[in-house]
Amino acid sequence: MWSSKAVGSGLIFGVATAVMSVAAASQKAKKIDGAQVFAAKCASCHGSKGQGGGGYPHPLTGSKSLDDLTAFIKKSMPPGSTRLPTGEGSAVASSIYNAFYSPLAQEKNRPARVTLSRLTVKQFRNALADLVGPTHYSAPFEAGTGLTAQYFKGRDIDAKMKALDRLDPQVDFNFGMGTPAPDKFEPHTFSATWNGSVLAPESGEYEFIVHTDRSVQLYLNGPKPIIDAWLKSGTDTEFRAAVHLLGGRLYPLYMQFSKANTGVDDSKEIVKKPIGNAFISLHWKRPLHTEEVIPTRCLYTTGAAATYIPTTPFPPDDRSTGYERGNEVNKGWDDATTAAALETADYLVKHLTEVSGVPENAKDRKERLLDYCRKFDERAFRRPLDAATQETYIEKQFRVAPDLEMAVKRVVILAIKSPRFLYREIAGANDDYGIASQLSFGLWDTLPDEQLNRAAMSGELKTREGIERQANRMVYDSRAWNKLKEFLLLWLKVDEVPDIAKNKEHFPGFDAATVSDLRTSLELFLQSTAWSKSSDYRDLILSQNVFLNGRLAKLYGQSLPADAPFQASQPDPATRAGVLTQPYLLSRFAYQDGSSPIHRGVLIVRSLLGRTLNPPPAAFTPLPASLHPDMTTRERVALQTKPEMCNACHGIINPLGFTLERFDAIGRLREQDNRKPVDSSGNYKTRKGDVAKFSNAVDLAHYIADSGEAHAAFVEKLFQHLTKQPALAYGAQTVPDLQSAFEKGNYSIRSLMVQIMLATTKR
Repeated sequence: MWSSKAVGSGLIFGVATAVMSVAAASQKAKKIDGAQVFAAKCASCHGSKGQGGGGYPHPLTGSKSLDDLTAFIKKSMPPGSTRLPTGEGSAVASSIYNAFYSPLAQEKNRPARVTLSRLTVKQFRNALADLVGPTHYSAPFEAGTGLTAQYFKGRDIDAKMKALDRLDPQVDFNFGMGTPAPDKFEPHTFSATWNGSVLAPESGEYEFIVHTDRSVQLYLNGPKPIIDAWLKSGTDTEFRAAVHLLGGRLYPLYMQFSKANTGVDDSKEIVKKPIGNAFISLHWKRPLHTEEVIPTRCLYTTGAAATYIPTTPFPPDDRSTGYERGNEVNKGWDDATTAAALETADYLVKHLTEVSGVPENAKDRKERLLDYCRKFDERAFRRPLDAATQETYIEKQFRVAPDLEMAVKRVVILAIKSPRFLYREIAGANDDYGIASQLSFGLWDTLPDEQLNRAAMSGELKTREGIERQANRMVYDSRAWNKLKEFLLLWLKVDEVPDIAKNKEHFPGFDAATVSDLRTSLELFLQSTAWSKSSDYRDLILSQNVFLNGRLAKLYGQSLPADAPFQASQPDPATRAGVLTQPYLLSRFAYQDGSSPIHRGVLIVRSLLGRTLNPPPAAFTPLPASLHPDMTTRERVALQTKPEMCNACHGIINPLGFTLERFDAIGRLREQDNRKPVDSSGNYKTRKGDVAKFSNAVDLAHYIADSGEAHAAFVEKLFQHLTKQPALAYGAQTVPDLQSAFEKGNYSIRSLMVQIMLATTKR
């Protein structure tokens, strides 16, 4: 017997289905081919492709929105008293907007070519940092091991009182009423230092946090402390400082701590007093993460010099084509480069003796500063200076400036604002120095280093073998990994992710800290596969590892201590394979309460298989589970996308997204959805018309790992990210040739990066 609830649900379901069917039928009946209408009624004036004709000689291009263009056509086209019939105006507007009118359509229709482009914001900041301080400090290939620690008897950092040297993997100690080494010194008062460097995994704003109840100073990337609580007053135990860091670089770090007593430091008197507690821990909050103890993998005992980091804000780069590029020059960008040039010039003049090595009282100061400026401009322009350039940019400034400091300032501003610095090498300028710059900006997003400049100067880059030798050296640098990681996060559509929120009732314990941990888990997975010694694309797609710490292990059903650091685990080896089944990615492409086969399917279609999808004809709200309480997510998605107008895209999207249905909204394995067994079967119709069938995500992963379509898509997208240019601009065979080299090179991503550089620097 039907319950009232069931009847109500059935009635709603029937009405909804009927409404959708009527809408689909109506849509089909009224569908007008805008391209046909344009050809019949508009092309005589505008040309068959909007290029201009007898009635209107100008190209049919512009910047109106689709709505504005539609309104204009309905009101004004064709000229005269007769207008297009109802519906035809909208259809024509939509057709020409996507075919040739809009800025994006114009870009697609332009013949592929290598275009002159400026430095992107990342490239500009990195280049400026290396221009001011030309010595690069990159992390070793291996992960960090911690900081060098020294412990001293007494309150002062005194070499004579040193009691202990050791390596501390992290700074996270609660000494209580004890000491770091009870057999070395007594617990009333002692001090410590930690020295080394810290790796910034990505560019952005970092917040460094020290938790301590004692005296502390933290120095980072400079001679002045960013946190200074050496002379404490009050009861504060948390101290914070925000800094902007450039990713893929080491920064010098030094911290000193003292558990001191007030009054005379008399050992006989100290031991009579009560022993106090002491604790200290060094945390950070890096971009898109919550606060955490700085992990061992980012701490190094090796030293580093301070890096100059410009603070001038910049407008974001254009990403309309799916990757950052520097084709647009506007007032905002021009103003920002001017402000950055002034900021840098002020910094250099303020630290002129330090950066130039020329004392203020040197008798030959002018000649030595002239030499410093010549070297500065050579680095900025990425090549030796000819006589005319030296005269314009340097010697003239020293003649007209009122003093040497102003002369240096003028040289610096002119160099940074010069097109020779701001713009990438012009296409076809394949001389040795141009090739060096293409390599350094392609792999590192910055200026050539000393080795690369020496290679250009010695003629090593005149041969393919010499170029390949330098590229092979450079792809093992942490800056190359930083650029590759940026690509992978962009490729997976998680480079800039809004807050990932889940229903707390359904997913207790899933909070901001969990999201931060999951992102770290994904980053470690990417590094362990794409940046391993083999750098094998197939590992990226097939590896069963998931990196879990104590907090994530509890959520994902693994047995680890609560304070366990991140480590590789295989929670579901039979059902989980590769990057697509990483919990962060599955959580990102899901709703608050449930999975989303559509979002997951779109990611696979667009990013991993390189297929183009048209935007939906209208905005649709997902059918709520409450409307169909007996349906699974798969069934609801199939119902909503059943109309013919949806099937052109969803016929590809849905079957791929369904393969990930074994994973819930936070990427945990599940056997049932709404008390029914999960159906994770799917399929994919290739460009050639073949149909591949999958039982689950593992089948899909193996298909993608071996798929020529997926290989070509990966090659093309990585090419665009490294070069900031379309692959077709280098010839129709560029992607096929690189794909072939990729396959012959055992799918090494690092080797592919080298091959891409060779393709853009042909000799």
